[in-house]
Amino acid sequence: MGVSGVGKSTFAKGLSTLMRWPFVEGDALHPEANLAKMSSGQPLTDEDRWPWLRTIGEWMSQEIAAGRSGVVTCSALRRAYRDVLREGRPEVVFCHLVAGEDLVANRIDTRQDHFMPPSLLHSQYDTLEPLEPDEPGVEVSVDGSATEVLARAVAALQLQPEGERSRPPLPP
Repeated sequence: MGVSGVGKSTFAKGLSTLMRWPFVEGDALHPEANLAKMSSGQPLTDEDRWPWLRTIGEWMSQEIAAGRSGVVTCSALRRAYRDVLREGRPEVVFCHLVAGEDLVANRIDTRQDHFMPPSLLHSQYDTLEPLEPDEPGVEVSVDGSATEVLARAVAALQLQPEGERSRPPLPP
Protein backbone atom coordinates (compact mmCIF):
# COMPACT_ATOMS: atom_id res chain seq x y z
CA MET A 1 0.00 0.00 0.00
CA GLY A 2 1.03 3.62 -0.43
CA VAL A 3 0.70 6.64 -2.64
CA SER A 4 1.08 6.43 -6.40
CA GLY A 5 4.73 6.35 -7.47
CA VAL A 6 6.11 5.06 -4.17
CA GLY A 7 7.18 1.77 -5.78
CA LYS A 8 4.33 -0.60 -4.98
CA SER A 9 4.51 -2.47 -8.30
CA THR A 10 8.29 -2.89 -8.26
CA PHE A 11 8.19 -4.06 -4.66
CA ALA A 12 5.23 -6.41 -5.21
CA LYS A 13 6.82 -8.05 -8.25
CA GLY A 14 10.02 -8.58 -6.27
CA LEU A 15 8.17 -10.03 -3.28
CA SER A 16 6.07 -12.25 -5.54
CA THR A 17 9.18 -13.60 -7.26
CA LEU A 18 11.10 -14.09 -4.02
CA MET A 19 8.26 -15.84 -2.22
CA ARG A 20 6.89 -17.59 -5.34
CA TRP A 21 3.44 -16.18 -4.64
CA PRO A 22 0.90 -15.09 -7.26
CA PHE A 23 0.73 -11.36 -7.91
CA VAL A 24 -1.93 -9.02 -9.25
CA GLU A 25 -1.57 -5.35 -10.02
CA GLY A 26 -4.50 -3.72 -8.23
CA ASP A 27 -4.64 -0.94 -10.80
CA ALA A 28 -5.39 -3.56 -13.47
CA LEU A 29 -8.63 -4.29 -11.61
CA HIS A 30 -9.93 -0.71 -11.89
CA PRO A 31 -12.98 -0.32 -14.11
CA GLU A 32 -12.35 1.70 -17.27
CA ALA A 33 -14.36 4.62 -15.87
CA ASN A 34 -11.93 4.97 -12.94
CA LEU A 35 -8.91 4.92 -15.23
CA ALA A 36 -10.45 7.53 -17.52
CA LYS A 37 -11.30 9.75 -14.57
CA MET A 38 -7.77 9.61 -13.12
CA SER A 39 -6.18 10.05 -16.55
CA SER A 40 -8.12 13.28 -16.94
CA GLY A 41 -6.70 14.56 -13.62
CA GLN A 42 -9.80 13.95 -11.51
CA PRO A 43 -9.35 12.15 -8.19
CA LEU A 44 -11.59 9.19 -7.50
CA THR A 45 -14.42 9.46 -5.01
CA ASP A 46 -15.22 6.80 -2.45
CA GLU A 47 -18.16 5.75 -4.64
CA ASP A 48 -15.63 5.11 -7.43
CA ARG A 49 -13.37 3.10 -5.13
CA TRP A 50 -15.77 0.73 -3.34
CA PRO A 51 -16.41 -1.61 -6.33
CA TRP A 52 -12.69 -1.64 -7.12
CA LEU A 53 -11.78 -2.53 -3.53
CA ARG A 54 -14.38 -5.31 -3.53
CA THR A 55 -12.85 -6.70 -6.75
CA ILE A 56 -9.42 -6.76 -5.12
CA GLY A 57 -10.97 -8.47 -2.10
CA GLU A 58 -12.52 -11.11 -4.34
CA TRP A 59 -9.09 -11.87 -5.83
CA MET A 60 -7.64 -12.22 -2.32
CA SER A 61 -10.51 -14.47 -1.24
CA GLN A 62 -9.88 -16.76 -4.21
CA GLU A 63 -6.20 -17.07 -3.29
CA ILE A 64 -7.02 -17.72 0.37
CA ALA A 65 -9.62 -20.34 -0.58
CA ALA A 66 -7.01 -22.06 -2.74
CA GLY A 67 -4.61 -22.14 0.22
CA ARG A 68 -2.17 -19.69 -1.35
CA SER A 69 -0.55 -16.53 -0.15
CA GLY A 70 -0.48 -13.75 -2.71
CA VAL A 71 0.67 -10.21 -3.36
CA VAL A 72 -1.61 -7.42 -4.57
CA THR A 73 -0.88 -3.74 -5.03
CA CYS A 74 -3.41 -1.20 -3.85
CA SER A 75 -3.01 2.34 -2.61
CA ALA A 76 -5.31 1.57 0.37
CA LEU A 77 -4.77 5.13 1.58
CA ARG A 78 -7.58 5.24 4.12
CA ARG A 79 -8.43 2.95 7.02
CA ALA A 80 -11.92 2.44 5.59
CA TYR A 81 -10.43 1.09 2.35
CA ARG A 82 -8.16 -1.29 4.25
CA ASP A 83 -11.13 -2.43 6.33
CA VAL A 84 -12.92 -3.44 3.11
CA LEU A 85 -9.83 -5.38 1.99
CA ARG A 86 -9.58 -7.20 5.35
CA GLU A 87 -13.31 -7.89 5.69
CA GLY A 88 -13.65 -11.64 6.19
CA ARG A 89 -9.94 -12.06 5.44
CA PRO A 90 -7.97 -12.12 8.72
CA GLU A 91 -4.93 -13.38 6.76
CA VAL A 92 -4.42 -10.00 5.05
CA VAL A 93 -1.28 -8.10 6.08
CA PHE A 94 -0.33 -4.67 4.73
CA CYS A 95 3.11 -3.40 3.80
CA HIS A 96 2.95 0.39 3.74
CA LEU A 97 5.72 1.77 1.54
CA VAL A 98 6.63 5.27 2.68
CA ALA A 99 8.62 8.11 1.14
CA GLY A 100 8.64 11.87 1.14
CA GLU A 101 6.47 13.67 -1.38
CA ASP A 102 9.45 15.20 -3.23
CA LEU A 103 11.01 11.79 -3.89
CA VAL A 104 7.74 10.34 -5.14
CA ALA A 105 6.98 13.39 -7.29
CA ASN A 106 10.38 12.97 -8.94
CA ARG A 107 9.63 9.30 -9.65
CA ILE A 108 6.23 10.13 -11.14
CA ASP A 109 7.77 12.80 -13.36
CA THR A 110 10.16 10.27 -14.89
CA ARG A 111 7.83 7.31 -15.46
CA GLN A 112 5.96 6.79 -18.68
CA ASP A 113 2.68 5.21 -19.72
CA HIS A 114 0.91 5.51 -16.39
CA PHE A 115 -2.61 6.86 -15.94
CA MET A 116 -1.85 8.75 -12.72
CA PRO A 117 -0.83 12.36 -13.44
CA PRO A 118 1.65 14.10 -11.10
CA SER A 119 -1.04 16.70 -10.31
CA LEU A 120 -2.94 14.15 -8.18
CA LEU A 121 -0.01 13.16 -5.94
CA HIS A 122 -0.57 15.85 -3.30
CA SER A 123 -4.21 14.80 -2.94
CA GLN A 124 -3.01 11.26 -2.18
CA TYR A 125 -0.76 12.50 0.62
CA ASP A 126 -3.69 14.55 1.95
CA THR A 127 -5.87 11.42 1.95
CA LEU A 128 -3.25 9.05 3.39
CA GLU A 129 -4.05 7.57 6.81
CA PRO A 130 -1.02 5.57 7.99
CA LEU A 131 -1.55 2.12 9.44
CA GLU A 132 -2.97 2.22 12.94
CA PRO A 133 -1.55 0.03 15.73
CA ASP A 134 -4.47 -2.42 15.53
CA GLU A 135 -4.05 -2.97 11.76
CA PRO A 136 -1.96 -5.95 10.65
CA GLY A 137 1.05 -4.66 8.78
CA VAL A 138 4.37 -2.91 8.68
CA GLU A 139 5.73 0.39 7.45
CA VAL A 140 8.81 0.23 5.20
CA SER A 141 10.86 3.15 3.90
CA VAL A 142 11.62 3.10 0.18
CA ASP A 143 14.95 4.87 0.64
CA GLY A 144 17.65 2.96 -1.19
CA SER A 145 17.56 0.40 -3.95
CA ALA A 146 14.66 -1.90 -4.76
CA THR A 147 16.73 -4.79 -3.36
CA GLU A 148 17.26 -2.94 -0.07
CA VAL A 149 13.57 -2.09 0.22
CA LEU A 150 12.61 -5.71 -0.44
CA ALA A 151 15.09 -6.96 2.17
CA ARG A 152 13.74 -4.50 4.79
CA ALA A 153 10.16 -5.54 4.03
CA VAL A 154 10.89 -9.27 4.18
CA ALA A 155 12.56 -8.76 7.57
CA ALA A 156 9.75 -6.54 8.86
CA LEU A 157 7.09 -9.01 7.70
CA GLN A 158 9.12 -11.89 9.15
CA LEU A 159 8.94 -13.82 5.90
CA GLN A 160 11.22 -16.65 4.91
CA PRO A 161 11.91 -16.77 1.16
CA GLU A 162 11.06 -20.03 -0.62
CA GLY A 163 14.66 -21.22 -1.09
CA GLU A 164 15.54 -20.63 2.56
CA ARG A 165 12.69 -22.65 4.07
CA SER A 166 14.56 -25.93 3.92
CA ARG A 167 17.69 -24.57 5.62
CA PRO A 168 18.09 -25.23 9.30
CA PRO A 169 17.91 -22.13 11.49
CA LEU A 170 21.17 -20.39 12.26
CA PRO A 171 22.46 -20.71 15.81
CA PRO A 172 21.99 -17.60 18.00
